[in-house]
Amino acid sequence: MKFYVLYFSPTGGTKKVLDIICSAWDCPKEYINLSDASGMNLPASFDENDICIVGVPSFSGRVPQFIIPILKQLNGNKAKAILVTAYGNRDFDDTLLELKDAMEEADFLCYCAIAAATRHSVVPKYGTGRPDSDDIKELKQFARKCREALDKPFSAVSVPGNRPYRQYSPIPIHPKADHHCTACGLCSQKCPVHAIPSGNYRKCSSKVCISCLQCIALCPAKARHINPVILKIAEVKMKKLCDGRKPNLLFHLS
Repeated sequence: MKFYVLYFSPTGGTKKVLDIICSAWDCPKEYINLSDASGMNLPASFDENDICIVGVPSFSGRVPQFIIPILKQLNGNKAKAILVTAYGNRDFDDTLLELKDAMEEADFLCYCAIAAATRHSVVPKYGTGRPDSDDIKELKQFARKCREALDKPFSAVSVPGNRPYRQYSPIPIHPKADHHCTACGLCSQKCPVHAIPSGNYRKCSSKVCISCLQCIALCPAKARHINPVILKIAEVKMKKLCDGRKPNLLFHLS
């Protein structure tokens, strides 16, 4: 049996949630960052005794779209899967359903699913500090229930969502670099959708960018930023949807 953790965590929130959940298993774990998948040798196929936790942020209530073809090229061979989405204190809408559909198409058995509320990556005042101590306690309890569910006869987890999925409309916020940019090229190398041209690291293709903000989080010179006026507009527009404390939710075999 091998334990895999497939994830995309552009600003760190999803990875924090996954680390909490994975603490329920005392075994070696292989972490695979899906944003680096194009340059990696992903497992060609899994074994039915393997456990695979796949974690993604919810972008506009959907799975970040570059991830879907990566998952569909995997060969699950009935490996056991736990689905995780981290959502920025608004809603996760069809994210878990879309993730489940992709994993099932790749022949994984989806036992459990977790939606975890985290700090919003674009407007961090919403969900600030999460996952907090209460979340950690709750997520660890969820993880133990998932571990127990994997030992039971398989029954596909039921998750909320709709088909067709809601329209994929990422927040139109595209970071650019200021004069502090050292042209190290890290942002371009790590951009999961290749939105930053290698010849001009200060720019960003608005047609390609998915507003994941990974380039901001990775920049060693802290040179990449969001236009503050656009950020303030987004904050005001999202206030009604993102105010208050949103719950963590577990879906599993009862």
